[in-house]
Amino acid sequence: MRIVIAGGHGQIALRLERLLAARGDEVAGIIRRAEQGDDLRAAGAEPIVLDLESASVEEVAERLRGADAAVFAAGAGPGSGAARKETVDKGAAILFADAAVRAGVRRHVVVSSMGADAEHKGDDVFDVYLRAKGAADDYVRGQEALDWTILRPGSLTNDAGTGLVRLEAHTGRGSIPRDDVAAVLAELVDTPATAGLTLELISGSTPVSVAVKSVAGN
Repeated sequence: MRIVIAGGHGQIALRLERLLAARGDEVAGIIRRAEQGDDLRAAGAEPIVLDLESASVEEVAERLRGADAAVFAAGAGPGSGAARKETVDKGAAILFADAAVRAGVRRHVVVSSMGADAEHKGDDVFDVYLRAKGAADDYVRGQEALDWTILRPGSLTNDAGTGLVRLEAHTGRGSIPRDDVAAVLAELVDTPATAGLTLELISGSTPVSVAVKSVAGN
């Protein structure tokens, strides 16, 4: 498969690129800065330099053409203000979905966040973030031309992955190593029977491949 990942230099994305490249997929990551390219190449991915905050739908679609799947793993990051939650976590996610539709790339996996909700209340930056992610998720779910799956991990950690997770429509709060999020994404990309599902993810007791298979087709 050829898989294009938005936010290609993110912590989860770099892990995912390594997993996909290791299993023989052709991987490309969209990055904002050319100097990030070496990290992607080291992970086995082709860097595509493109700023999703200023690119047009057609520019993004051009980079997506010929792909078998698209993964949105971009984010403004914890140090960013409310404005960039709107332009990246919401705006870029919507742009990427529109570009996938235009490019004819049906398989579309989104890395969202537990608690994402367009109606979430509050004025803190994190509240803005949850509203932005929720609105973007709602938009993606409305795209009939996409076979979308939305993944909502709990609190992210840099602990070593265990390969054991809990993946359900509603898991309740919990944490999850980024390693395990990447492993679940790699399985989801390859499991189109999970299309149409919004899934929460925390650490658990079920092997990743079993967890994905058990929700597929539900």
